[in-house]
Amino acid sequence: MVNRMTDNQQKEYLSLIEKQLRTYLPEEDLSQADLFNAMRYSLLAGGKRIRPTLILEFCRACGGNVNAALPFACAIEMIHTYSLIHDDLPCMDNDDMRRGRPSNHKVFGEDIALLAGDALLTMAFEVMLQKEAVEALGAQRAAQAAGILAAAAGAHGMVGGQVIDLMSEGRAISLDTLKTMDECKTGALIVAAAKMGCVLGGANDEQLTAAENYGKAIGLAFQIVDDILDVTSDTQTLGKPVGSDIGNDKCTYVSLMGLDNAEKTAAELTGAAVSALDCFGEQAGYLIQLAQELAARKN
Repeated sequence: MVNRMTDNQQKEYLSLIEKQLRTYLPEEDLSQADLFNAMRYSLLAGGKRIRPTLILEFCRACGGNVNAALPFACAIEMIHTYSLIHDDLPCMDNDDMRRGRPSNHKVFGEDIALLAGDALLTMAFEVMLQKEAVEALGAQRAAQAAGILAAAAGAHGMVGGQVIDLMSEGRAISLDTLKTMDECKTGALIVAAAKMGCVLGGANDEQLTAAENYGKAIGLAFQIVDDILDVTSDTQTLGKPVGSDIGNDKCTYVSLMGLDNAEKTAAELTGAAVSALDCFGEQAGYLIQLAQELAARKN
């Protein structure tokens, strides 16, 4: 019964997110058509939509209005998508494939891909701070949620993590440095999503702390599983080249801990994420399943 309920909930969230995302990028005959086509190409390419889902579900679990939280869910997906476009550029990870098809810059060129990422980053804040979104939730909640996302996306969050990643290529780094990098590059937006959902839903302090702990645990587990899949999966299943970390001389959890220890650590973190949700009681069913599914994913 729980699985059926959560599966239906996931489908409902994905439908809401996809429909709302399309409203922000309608197909129009514009002089900047190449830019908007590039934005749509990556933003509407599917994917797990983990971050926007976390916003909606934590908002719901805290008694909030899921529909009112939708602009914020779309905003975090815009920022996540911009980061993927930029990560794939030749000056960064130089990846030719993303989600089973050519990377943005392989289709639209490096210049348009760069600007498409910039435009999505800017649009995220436009979407969160538009009049209708602010009025639906109240200025204080809207501003607090937008501030959480801004901090997570910036120099002390996702962008800072990417810098550590670039500086670490071809160098031996410690496990602590790797964790710091991933807590910023991958984990920051996941933690932000959990916290934003709580803020938008009117959470109390205990719920907000629990959401942060949950986000930290699944964020790190997510990256460890990514590293595991990079050596155990195949390009067709993963939707992007496997073995790219080895090719770029990157230290990973597998290279530093070994495959067995990496798998054990991912399982322990998933357990910690589940335990963090105790204060949500019966409202935590979907979030528990999500953590478990992310740990068991194949792509």
